[in-house]
Amino acid sequence: MTLHILPVDYLNPAHRSALVMLLNAYALDPMGGAQALAQDVQDRLCDDLAARPDAASFIAWRGDAPVGLINCMAGYSTFKAKPLLNIHDIAVLPDCRGQGVGQALLAAAEQLAIDRGCCKLTLEVLTGNARALQSYLRFGFAPYALDPAAGQASFMQKWL
Repeated sequence: MTLHILPVDYLNPAHRSALVMLLNAYALDPMGGAQALAQDVQDRLCDDLAARPDAASFIAWRGDAPVGLINCMAGYSTFKAKPLLNIHDIAVLPDCRGQGVGQALLAAAEQLAIDRGCCKLTLEVLTGNARALQSYLRFGFAPYALDPAAGQASFMQKWL
């Protein structure tokens, strides 16, 4: 069955349902933390995304079945004085992995970034997620370093 990548309309009930299902499947995966999204997150996520002009999402569909999701947020590169697009989430259902779904979602995000005049795409990946890491490297992503002598950048967080 043919794969179709469509932009998400956060107000469309079918898109809303598919986005939440796919993101929750990712959250339940060990690489997503192995814990379901809280019900209040599921209830308000699409409304919150719809209210953000910097948000963009795409769903991969096989027929009527959603099989993959990519959520992106706009950012800004001060070193280039241009926008960037950060891939915040990418999820492919386990039975559909290794079939080009992730690469197709990345291509949709890349085209959006080009259309918006972005200077780069960014994402983070767990070092133990070898399958995703290989997919990103195959797509052309590389570890971030300004000067190899200074080392690679590390993603850090502090919950508030």
